[in-house]
Amino acid sequence: MNEPRDLNGALADNIHRLAERQRRVEADAPWSDRLAGRITGFTGSMTFVALHLTFFGGWIIWNLRLTPKFDPTFVVLAMIASVEAIFLSTFVLISQNRMAAQAQARADLDLHINLLAEHELSRLTAVVRQIAERVGVTLPDDIAEIERDVRAEDVLDTLDRVTPPPSGS
Repeated sequence: MNEPRDLNGALADNIHRLAERQRRVEADAPWSDRLAGRITGFTGSMTFVALHLTFFGGWIIWNLRLTPKFDPTFVVLAMIASVEAIFLSTFVLISQNRMAAQAQARADLDLHINLLAEHELSRLTAVVRQIAERVGVTLPDDIAEIERDVRAEDVLDTLDRVTPPPSGS
């Protein structure tokens, strides 16, 4: 595997650990989710489009130009397409639900890492203040604000109060 030369060692390790974790999550996924993912992956390919163009085009040409016509009104073709659409939309929804759960997990991870970083920076700011006081350096007036931990629930509550609800709610 090619590694960028300027990649921080800890960052490279994190990338490898997260990639390995993603492989484990994929391997541990229920067979139905893996099947839905494979079906959705295939149905989103140009091979699927080509197969459908061939199948539906052949069906239509046969029933317009050749004899015997086995579906002259295309009712059977419409039924096949409708049933296929029902199943494909179900597979797409299954895949989207799984992707939404993964996105939520990543968002939760981002939030926790950001809160941890904010907490660590607040503590670090307190240490810098103590050092500055000891050596007689004047710090900005708002240093106490920087030292204060931010509570995520307070931020979310404030956002809920000041953000208008989405239209249609």
